[in-house]
Amino acid sequence: MISPPAASSQGDDELLVIDADQPTRWFDLREIWRHRELVWILAARDIKVRYRQAAVGLAWVVLQPVAETLVFTGLFSLLGKRPATGEAPYGASLFCGLVLWQLFASIVTASTTCLVDNRQLLTKVYFPRVVLPLSAALRPLVDFGVACTVLALLLAWHWIAPTVAWVVAPVVVAVTVLTALSLGLWLSALNAHYRDFGYIVPFLLRIGFFISPVIYETASLIPPQWRPVYGLNPMASLLDAFRWSLLGTEAPSLLSLTISTVALLVVLWTGAWYFRRVERFLSDRI
Repeated sequence: MISPPAASSQGDDELLVIDADQPTRWFDLREIWRHRELVWILAARDIKVRYRQAAVGLAWVVLQPVAETLVFTGLFSLLGKRPATGEAPYGASLFCGLVLWQLFASIVTASTTCLVDNRQLLTKVYFPRVVLPLSAALRPLVDFGVACTVLALLLAWHWIAPTVAWVVAPVVVAVTVLTALSLGLWLSALNAHYRDFGYIVPFLLRIGFFISPVIYETASLIPPQWRPVYGLNPMASLLDAFRWSLLGTEAPSLLSLTISTVALLVVLWTGAWYFRRVERFLSDRI
């Protein structure tokens, strides 16, 4: 399908060609940038829908990690065990893991269903389909910002002063978002064909919650000889790095970081390839 010619600022004619038979390519970043306002519009819509008629509003974002922190802290106190190392309070270490995992899980969940939830829009209007996973990531980022306010108060309560390592925390958050989006590309495309993934993903995230160092620190439970294998889970290194940047706990090893980076790049590249492959026929099959 070819759109009508449009005059450019230089007076030349510009043609937009939309061809499902074109070979699979990488995302057109310039085209995505031209649709950046659509990303913000869709994200704003999701935020309004989520909190419309919610009596507590954004406080729900805080209540979940706070409640889980109280439950797990009380549980491990009763068991007489402390799944953490170093001098950092376990409550602060646990809350750091919970808020970062909540960001990751929320993006993965929202990205998985974004194509199916917007199928009426997909069949009527053309725009880069990757706009939908991108917009799905913005609402969890807003939630994460609210949760970080409580995290800052918790660190102040425990007299944990800022250090130079805090500048690493935004980098860890950015890589976490990239990791979630990489999985989201795979899962959104799969869910467009097989609705089962809408039910499988929450189950897998619950398993991932326990096999990732969310409620414990890697150094406290995982033997050193198994940590390279453990590093195949990118979130393991990211959670450890996030705690290290804010609390000064044990940092992930260079080997674990390298393995996690390679795993992330593989998921990102293959996810983008599969998403582009499905994108060509998405309107007909969704």
